[in-house]
Amino acid sequence: MEGRPPLRTVPDFPTAGIQFIDITPWLGDGESFQAAIRELAEFGRELGAEAVAAPEARGFLVGAPIAAQLGIGFVPVRKPGHLPYRAIRRDYDLEYGTAAVEMHLDAVRPGQKVLVCDDLLATGGTAAAVMELVRHLGGEPVGLGFLVELTFLHGRRQLGGLPLRTLVQIDA
Repeated sequence: MEGRPPLRTVPDFPTAGIQFIDITPWLGDGESFQAAIRELAEFGRELGAEAVAAPEARGFLVGAPIAAQLGIGFVPVRKPGHLPYRAIRRDYDLEYGTAAVEMHLDAVRPGQKVLVCDDLLATGGTAAAVMELVRHLGGEPVGLGFLVELTFLHGRRQLGGLPLRTLVQIDA
């Protein structure tokens, strides 16, 4: 993305062999952060999103400001045991292991159009799990937005062909 600070690659984080893409240079640059949120919010507006669902932790940094800019609700998706109310759970695979996410039972209304956002699309496991939670509650995932996509991990394949917007694609 032209005019923005470069993303940082951190080797062997969180485990050996992983090349972690660090978005904090964008977060620390007000213009870059604002432009990224504005672009993904416009995508959500085009899709008619009525809520934004995003997984912790970095997904919150993307999803919450998008929801605020659109004037719609934000649905936090958390690690098991971190939500205070009754929740549903989905397990999924990561690039470097397995994980699970939970969503409150009343977080999404039946028929509600939901934009799923996160900082990075890798294998697609996290986003697919969030979409499953939304669907389980009767919501309709209408699209997905990410700051970064690691195209070589083919995460799009898990996302059912929904409209998808990424701001930066990394091919290797």
